[in-house]
Amino acid sequence: MKFYISTTGIKRLTISNSNSNSTAALKSSPLSSTASLRRISTRSIFPILLTLSILLPFFFLRFAFLLLESAAACSSSLDCSGWTLFPSNHHASSRLSEELSRAIVDLKDSGTVGVEDGVASFNQLVKDMISKRQDMKAFALKTKAMLHTMEQKVKSARNRESVYWYLASHGVPKGLHCLSLKLAEEYAVNAKARARLPQPEYVSRLTDPLFRHVVLLTDNVLAASAVVSSAIRNSVEPHKLVFHIVTDKKTYTPMHAWFATNSVDDSVVVEVKGLHHFEWSEDVNSRVKDMLEIHRLIWKRYYDDFKGANFDFDGEDKTKLDVLSPSSLSLLNHLRIYVPELFPDLNKIVFLDDDVVVQHDLSSLWDINLGGNVVGAVLDSWCGDGCCSGRKYSQYLNFSHPLISSNFDPDRCTWLYGVNIFDLEAWRKTNITSTYHQWLKHDHMYPIDPSWHVAGLGERPPQIFSKEILEDAAVVHFSGPAKPWLEIGSPEVRNIWNKHVNFSNKFIRRCRIME
Repeated sequence: MKFYISTTGIKRLTISNSNSNSTAALKSSPLSSTASLRRISTRSIFPILLTLSILLPFFFLRFAFLLLESAAACSSSLDCSGWTLFPSNHHASSRLSEELSRAIVDLKDSGTVGVEDGVASFNQLVKDMISKRQDMKAFALKTKAMLHTMEQKVKSARNRESVYWYLASHGVPKGLHCLSLKLAEEYAVNAKARARLPQPEYVSRLTDPLFRHVVLLTDNVLAASAVVSSAIRNSVEPHKLVFHIVTDKKTYTPMHAWFATNSVDDSVVVEVKGLHHFEWSEDVNSRVKDMLEIHRLIWKRYYDDFKGANFDFDGEDKTKLDVLSPSSLSLLNHLRIYVPELFPDLNKIVFLDDDVVVQHDLSSLWDINLGGNVVGAVLDSWCGDGCCSGRKYSQYLNFSHPLISSNFDPDRCTWLYGVNIFDLEAWRKTNITSTYHQWLKHDHMYPIDPSWHVAGLGERPPQIFSKEILEDAAVVHFSGPAKPWLEIGSPEVRNIWNKHVNFSNKFIRRCRIME
């Protein structure tokens, strides 16, 4: 009887048993030994290869990092002579940081800008540093020059964008242009659109001092409709309101057609007149033309200055951008100074800009005693003492002129246009209109509560107002280029205006004037 016990890696053991005596013999098989060695070699090499495949990439990456660190931290071959395979990372990083800091401080102290050494991009900077093997000072100089160039480009781009933003406010949106054309066509074909405004039985109200007279000077049909609609809807006694809308000749027919066919309240009187309906004296015509020409030349001068300086401006020059607004060239805007001549039979009016939205009843404005002053306006601001809602005199007048510096306070806040009470009777007793072209008349203004008028919703970004301030304001004013009917208008506050636009009107739908 024989037993064979075989294990991996050892020789075969044979145990034999004869009939006479039991014997055990160990036999070594040469063939088995060869196979076992082969199995030992194969199974031993595999773990070695696996270990090497893990360690070799690590050593390769470590070597690559050493080369990069040496190129960045060594200014010469002697500096790197003491490097070992595993140097102290902390020591190398500290030395690199110290050299970079020293180079930056040296540049700051010297005031060197190094624009001539500037590079166009970061990739170009890296390429120059590797190819020319420059030291830390050169790296800091080139980096500073590159950042300076980028800052100048960003500043120029922002200034250009600000100028173009003002220029964009001069455009008439396609929808508004379409609306005017559709209404002009309606005026020509629809007798109702040509109906007299106001109706004959209400004509006497146009000069009746017992009614509350509101004046708008505008060539924007949609804007005028929003002002009238918001004022009527928030009025406690809308039947006492009389609106006097003055527009130019080209806008008269669409403006008349709109208010003849769209009435928010039949008890409210609306009068629409074009400038061609007024009898202007030759003297007034001449002065108005001169006034417009002066403002046109001022507009052109500032725009040419901005353009000639490659739109490189900052600080106080930014306030001069207001000169580029459409109101600077608007005839109707400059005719405010002639309101007493436009309405010789009225004694007290509330003047509203076409970019305002009325949120509360305005009846109390007519009850304010102006104390003999010509105008009532918001002077103080919702933002507290020392904060002007509009601008200061120093931003409008040249205080280097001794006559101005001796009569005006440069830090005094100007009063806001947009919501004003005009005592036309007191105005006619002064010579404000006749001296307007030479002098800015002052001290004829009565300050009213700031809650009557919150302005700045047309600036960019729109002035930060709390929800309470916007809700408490009797009138919110989209002063600034970003009017709510323009694409550049701020969507955050546009909804205040949108809710007073009749988007269900057939002409507004046809012209695709959407919310």
